[in-house]
Amino acid sequence: MKLAVVVQRYGADLNGGAELHARYIAERLARHADVEVLTTCARDYITWRNELPEGLNKVNGIRVRRFAVSRERDPHDFGRQSEYVFGNLHSIADELKWLRAEGPTSPTLVNHLRRSASDYDYVIFFSYRYYHTYHGMRATPQRAILVPTAERDPALGLTIFGPAFRAVRAVMYNSHEERALIHGVSANRDVPGVVVGVGSKVPKMANAARFRARTGFVGRFALYVGRIDENKGCAEMFDYFRRYAAQVSRSMELVLIGSAMMPVPTHPRIRHLGFVTDEEKYDTMAAADLLLMPSYFESLSMVTIEAWAMRLPVLVNGRCDVLRGQTIRANAGLYYESYGEFAEALYALESNRALRHTLANDGRTYYERH
Repeated sequence: MKLAVVVQRYGADLNGGAELHARYIAERLARHADVEVLTTCARDYITWRNELPEGLNKVNGIRVRRFAVSRERDPHDFGRQSEYVFGNLHSIADELKWLRAEGPTSPTLVNHLRRSASDYDYVIFFSYRYYHTYHGMRATPQRAILVPTAERDPALGLTIFGPAFRAVRAVMYNSHEERALIHGVSANRDVPGVVVGVGSKVPKMANAARFRARTGFVGRFALYVGRIDENKGCAEMFDYFRRYAAQVSRSMELVLIGSAMMPVPTHPRIRHLGFVTDEEKYDTMAAADLLLMPSYFESLSMVTIEAWAMRLPVLVNGRCDVLRGQTIRANAGLYYESYGEFAEALYALESNRALRHTLANDGRTYYERH
């Protein structure tokens, strides 16, 4: 069997959610099938600028075929078009113009799918809202499997996407909440679909002492892992944590792992480690007291499940129905919807060792079952 995995960016050093998800799936399916990744030459998701060479190369042993982006994204133009289609009466042509403005616009990738669709048994598309997915699925409807990575955001309500969710061979949902969300906007219950796991490569042992020796860090801390971005709720997290550090706790610190797309506050109890290896990430988890997940929009939080695998309780943004649902089903953390709830929940996790232990064990059990 030959499979194509189609995603907007691809690389071993990219830590975006959908991009990491696609790489995990491609590498694990490669044990059972012939897998080829189709992607763009872009590295930066803001501009989609061509930075990587066109053509074939390999990433972790997987064949990757890259196609040029025909136009960079103009963030100001995209912002204007988003404001228009999300807030005004408009046409299908307006939505397609918005789709081109969002990018990554790569007609050569879509043309490759039109010409070569019969070369693949199935084509697995990641992230419903991008140019390559919308037009690629239309080019390969009988072979198209969609991993939507849908969040509760205005794009989901655009007219062009309802038929797209109904026109594919099957849908692979990341969570029960994502499936309910898409059913609600597209009425695609008759399309075969399943809530499916990602698979994971969590080490049997991680080393907290190795983390502390490497970084010189000796304190207790909450951990954030992921892109440091306002869209991920990081501005609110920084605000809440600074207030908590000033008003409630004299010892708890915040450690950040991931690329910064916004300024990290200069604060004596906030420490940014940057992009780290998987070994370093899991060593940091082994040393942490809890994981913080402040995102408003998720289709699945893989790092939350990795934290549970490492017996680490979580504190998540309860305004994100996916994070709240994951945490309630696992009984492996707490959630908040305001600063007051954040402070009370974080203090409970900081001060109550028995609570941390119970939630951590429940998280590990959930990970093993699912």
